[in-house]
Amino acid sequence: QVQLVESGGGWVQPGGYLRLSCAASGSVLRNYAMAWYRQAPGNPREWVATINIYDGTAYSDSVKGRFTISTDNTKNTMFLQMNSLKPEDTGVYYCYRYPRIGDWPWGQGTQVTVSS
Repeated sequence: QVQLVESGGGWVQPGGYLRLSCAASGSVLRNYAMAWYRQAPGNPREWVATINIYDGTAYSDSVKGRFTISTDNTKNTMFLQMNSLKPEDTGVYYCYRYPRIGDWPWGQGTQVTVSS
């Protein structure tokens, strides 16, 4: 059973930064393209960034140039470095495979709040 555990969220002022982590079980990060998603209150869950060993990385237009996705396969951990945070980045952030298919259980997510 795949397990994904997100952490690193918190409250930060606009312009600040956070680094999110996703601890994945087994060899998930080596065998699947992975992504970060986020969900703001009242909105559907949206894709933020993707990483895989074949195509590298990709970002949504809303975070391009500010966020960086990476993995440490030796530690089975994926990261999302978020800089120059904006209030519209507020939401619960999740890691999951990309594309968003299959029956993996979702983690609990990690809350990111950007406000002054």
